[in-house]
Formats: sequence, C-alpha cells, structure tokens
Amino acid sequence: MQDLPNFIPKLVTRNSQGELKIIWSDEKECVYNLRKLRALCQCALCRHELTGERLVKLEDIPENINLLKAETVGNYALHFTWSDTHTTGIYSFDYLRSLCN
Repeated sequence: MQDLPNFIPKLVTRNSQGELKIIWSDEKECVYNLRKLRALCQCALCRHELTGERLVKLEDIPENINLLKAETVGNYALHFTWSDTHTTGIYSFDYLRSLCN
C-alpha cells in the first residue's frame, strides 16, 4: 500500500489575482502563478521521461494561460485542465507543496 502524502489540500481556489490558492491540512496557504505552474508540469509531454529535460519551457506557455478545471486524483494529486488544451499532467500533493514558497 502506498503511503499518503504528508499534506493534503483542504481548499483549492483562485485568489483575486487569478492565481491558484491551496490551503493545506496544516493550514499553510500557498499561492501558485498559473503560467509557472503550467510550465512545471511533470508529464511525459512536458518533461523527458528518461533524462528529465524540460520539453516545455516558460516562454512556450501563453501569458494569458488559464486553469479551467482542477480535480483530485485519488488521495495523492491534482489533475489540471489548462486553456492551452493540455490535460495530461498530474501534480502530486508532495510536488505542489514543494513548489510553495
């Protein structure tokens, strides 16, 4: 059986600037710039599976990128649907938490 992540989102929403906001189970609030978050997708279309080389870079992402939908995947990740039609990325809770400043 796979271990559960250390932190689980309690609330996933947008702030007044249109950024993604997650309030975690320990009450920590994290805000994510959508364009940067889209560029950090870990899927095989965005990052080479063997070398880890980033195939999609920030400059490849439209400045007006929008997050159309966020859905949970099991008890470990969020799946995002982006306005540039990208839908294959899964962002684990641990990965999202590591991106929080």
